[in-house]
Amino acid sequence: MSDTVISYYRYDPSHVAPAVFAGVVGLSLVVHIWQNFHYRFWRVTFWLFLGSLVFTIGWILRCISSFQTGNKGLYIAQTIFIYLAPPIYSAAAYNMVGRLMNYLPMHAVFHPDRVLIVFVYLGVIVETVTAAGAARLAAAQSNLKLFKSGGDLITTGLILQIVVESMVILTVAIIHRRVAKTRHTPRNVKIVCRTLYGTSFFVLLRCIFRTVEAFDRFGNIDCTNNCSPIVSNEWYLFAFELGPMLIFTYWLNILHPGQYLPRDKTRYLDLDGHTERMGPGWTDRRSRWATFADPLDFEGKIKGHVSHDEFWLRPGEWPVCEDGSFVDGTASNSKAPPRSMKRAKKRAKGTEVHSVSTVTV
Repeated sequence: MSDTVISYYRYDPSHVAPAVFAGVVGLSLVVHIWQNFHYRFWRVTFWLFLGSLVFTIGWILRCISSFQTGNKGLYIAQTIFIYLAPPIYSAAAYNMVGRLMNYLPMHAVFHPDRVLIVFVYLGVIVETVTAAGAARLAAAQSNLKLFKSGGDLITTGLILQIVVESMVILTVAIIHRRVAKTRHTPRNVKIVCRTLYGTSFFVLLRCIFRTVEAFDRFGNIDCTNNCSPIVSNEWYLFAFELGPMLIFTYWLNILHPGQYLPRDKTRYLDLDGHTERMGPGWTDRRSRWATFADPLDFEGKIKGHVSHDEFWLRPGEWPVCEDGSFVDGTASNSKAPPRSMKRAKKRAKGTEVHSVSTVTV
């Protein structure tokens, strides 16, 4: 009497492909680590590092799991890690949008320092729902009720992520349109906007694939040997889950935002579209909680006056950066700021204090 071979996969998983892909994603991870140190951009692109780390672990676990297809723990772990990486990658794009709005405060859609908080809060919901669904789905096996609830959570998480990514693209499009209206869109701003469009598109493509897969899988719960092709063929996973995320991570390796945006968020682009100045940073007269509750400042717009300081309308108060410009590529994050830039920053702070005290008097 032969033993029954248990497998949690609906196909014969490849042993070689996951190992190769783990190496390819791992290489991107190494490059991200180097770039974050080189450009001193950890605060902005930390999520690229974390997303690549999670994705690499996911494919390593999948490689191990392919040799032990009946090991439930390994199957659950690789499923969760592979599912969770794309939303983490997306957080890097959210941070880039925030830094872009710090650089272009006059075109900001809302408080630049709230971008990550707003989108990451939404991302945490997506991550939580996705992780819970992936865990239930992987553990369900023959438990149809658990399988169905896990599928519903996965589908909900995917739809939520599509909504969030669409909001990111819309935010970038508004900024891009506002800059284009000035008729002098800097090259570095064009590159960052196109990068955000492209990377968000690939996250959307991945989400659409996963959503179609979810509807296919959960619409035919009892499938065994007669599942839809998208569920019973591994190459779909490689093409539409791995492929878009590989393009995403390598795109940001090649066009790393540290090349095009300043690491100092108080450094902004003047209205002339070329001069960079050290400003006071985004200053909102409302309380922190008010900016959380109303990041778009609907109250100020209804009353006819914004709640933040439009400091860019007073360029004479803020010193010009003397270490070049990111617009023409003469400025860089890869070296310590020169003394002239440090002096400019001190003068900016001193001018801000003087302005405040003058208003108070």
